[in-house]
Amino acid sequence: MISPPHILASVVSPKAVLGPLLFVMYTTPLSTLVSSLSLNHHLYADDTQLFLSFHPSHFHSNISHLQNAVQQISSWMTANLLTLNSSKTEFLLIGPKQELCKIQDCSLTTTHSTRNLGFIFDEHLTFSDQITALSKSCYYHIRELRCIRPYLDFKTASTIATSIVHSKLDYCNSLYHNLPNCQLNRLQQIQNSLARAVVKAPKSTHITPILKSFHWLKVNERIEYKLFSL
Repeated sequence: MISPPHILASVVSPKAVLGPLLFVMYTTPLSTLVSSLSLNHHLYADDTQLFLSFHPSHFHSNISHLQNAVQQISSWMTANLLTLNSSKTEFLLIGPKQELCKIQDCSLTTTHSTRNLGFIFDEHLTFSDQITALSKSCYYHIRELRCIRPYLDFKTASTIATSIVHSKLDYCNSLYHNLPNCQLNRLQQIQNSLARAVVKAPKSTHITPILKSFHWLKVNERIEYKLFSL
């Protein structure tokens, strides 16, 4: 069945080359609006993030300000033929445990963690959820690499390991700086498992000579290297 023709007053094809650029140009006034509300913000494609820092004693006044800002943003979007997706709108309250405990009667539904450009932030910035999700993804690829490793030469296996798994370990790894060793060890275990998969070594094999033969920095060294690069 063919749908009847319908005239659209305004449209940009999602596959159009100029689509992202036109969208950014169209939503530029939104940045001016948010700035006028005395809020820090990031705009990335169709993702809008608002940031507000405050002392726990000023919680309610700041939350009221934030709610008013969201309402004004929603009104602006409606006036400009856009829609604020409430189902994807999340509120993450970040702070030390002892400070968050001082906050009571929150009128907003908060989330314990949320994704920001593929990286999971939690309310205490422990990045435990991020490392758990990363481990699950990396170990999946390592298992797959072990399955096909007998049919690959060393160079191909090493290339696959670097491009698919190491790239995940290195993504935003500067945020792992100063994490407790128990968290960094979880990341190091991923790299160790990856290296053993490439050389087809058993789990008991000492890892340091293998990493040196690959010229791979360990996880904590890769984090420091990223910071120096930045």
